[in-house]
Amino acid sequence: MIKSKNYQNEAATLYLIPTPIGNLEDMTYRALKILKSVDILYAEDTRVTKKLLSYYQIDKTPISYHEHNELKRAEEVIEQLKQGKNIGLVSDAGMPLLSDPGLILVNEAIKNNFNVVSLPGANALLPGLLMSGFSTIPFTFIGFLEAKSNKRLSQLERIKYYPETLIFYEAIHRIKSTMKDMYEVLGDRKFVIAREISKAFEEIIRGNLGEYDELDELKGELVIIVEGYLETFDNSLSIVEQVDFFIASGLRKTEAMKKVSEMTKIPKNIIYQEYLEKKIKEDK
Repeated sequence: MIKSKNYQNEAATLYLIPTPIGNLEDMTYRALKILKSVDILYAEDTRVTKKLLSYYQIDKTPISYHEHNELKRAEEVIEQLKQGKNIGLVSDAGMPLLSDPGLILVNEAIKNNFNVVSLPGANALLPGLLMSGFSTIPFTFIGFLEAKSNKRLSQLERIKYYPETLIFYEAIHRIKSTMKDMYEVLGDRKFVIAREISKAFEEIIRGNLGEYDELDELKGELVIIVEGYLETFDNSLSIVEQVDFFIASGLRKTEAMKKVSEMTKIPKNIIYQEYLEKKIKEDK
């Protein structure tokens, strides 16, 4: 076990700094203070970050850090941290690492015993969830699905029986094809699209997935929130009884085990072993 007290040591610090997802006023005082104080600032798109820095009159020149140069930049940042420099990392909007680059760097910083400090702040997924009207706890953030439909369908199959509210990011040009795939796999569940959050044209669209073809052409950034799997059964049942419940509903034994695994998050091999042991005892 390793403990790290980020504010009580002399190690250099990597700061993960959230930036506004639309309204430039959604910056915290602390985030602005850190932006001004870091020795070097890295940004996913320097053009976007320069606009933010200019708005707040921060005299700093950001260095590019994106998915195509992440490995090289991570090595560079670690060397700078070794020199005692404090480093800031921002993405185009929202929290770094949430569907944005930075994970490689964070792990390298941890491995080299530097402080990693994430500031709280703006993001798209939580406002979208709170405005949806769906259950807020628990929820599962999926992020971006695969661009190709066959891979996307496979992803959706894996989360089909999650009872948690599901949250997705999606590119605007794929919204209809993605929602069509959602309808095919998840069924006609309720959904909410939160578009252009915090901007002047913020819009909330509510409906059922079966209405995907009725969507107008959308613009801007969006979050999709979909209600979780709602099929109910007696949660007091044991794992074996749950498997038997779905077998009685018409599923094959392997399908029933898979479904119970997806709904309970218990690995399928454990469910199989417990089910097998129970049946052996019953046969004796």
